Amino acid sequence: LLQRLDISPGSRFTIKTLVTYTLILIGILWVSGLIGISWTKIQWLVAALSVGIGFGLQEIIANFICGLIILFERPIRIGDVVTIGDTDGVVTRIQIRATTIRNWDRQELLVPNKEFITGRLLNWSLSDRVSRIKFPIGIAYGSDVDLAMKLVEEAAKENSNVLDEPAPYVSFEEFGDNSLLLYLRCFIEYNDNRIQTITGLHKAIDEKFRDADISISFPQRDIHLDTSTPLEINLRKDT
Repeated sequence: LLQRLDISPGSRFTIKTLVTYTLILIGILWVSGLIGISWTKIQWLVAALSVGIGFGLQEIIANFICGLIILFERPIRIGDVVTIGDTDGVVTRIQIRATTIRNWDRQELLVPNKEFITGRLLNWSLSDRVSRIKFPIGIAYGSDVDLAMKLVEEAAKENSNVLDEPAPYVSFEEFGDNSLLLYLRCFIEYNDNRIQTITGLHKAIDEKFRDADISISFPQRDIHLDTSTPLEINLRKDT
């Protein structure tokens, strides 16, 4: 039935999970009534058990409560691209105790729900699926900066994944130790193809720079010898 409604996969999953929890609770209460178990008979036992279980299972209970908060407040949804800790990936499942995130290597990470509520969470697609790509390009000293900036901008505009609005922007921001640092900022609509887009941009920039004879810099060191005094050289022969 939910498949026919015009709602997002995350909303369908939330409704399905809440309905499942509700039916389980109703089923437990109904079975208890059939076998003659009333709340007045077991309330003291439940109270005593809840204290003991609370100490032993407090983390599990905390994760369960946080799972309900996630389903109601929806800071993350199925299909969202998130960063938590040092892991980037797509939310594939929200369960009672933990949420499953699949990273770009298709490895699945189970994250306790408590981490999403009490920790720092970056949701790339919470209100807008558009995200920014930013990376530096270091060119050798003496290169034509204006030409390099123009070529980088052309590479971004020619990439089909890069949005026309906001437009790509190239800036010259730093005199580095070994290079003149340019930065490319551009926007993509879907974070799923972020790695492919960055790879395509790198290849296009490298090709354009080689055609224009612009060198991408690399770390180097200059060594200067003091020749104001004679150098002392000792030759030793090992026997």
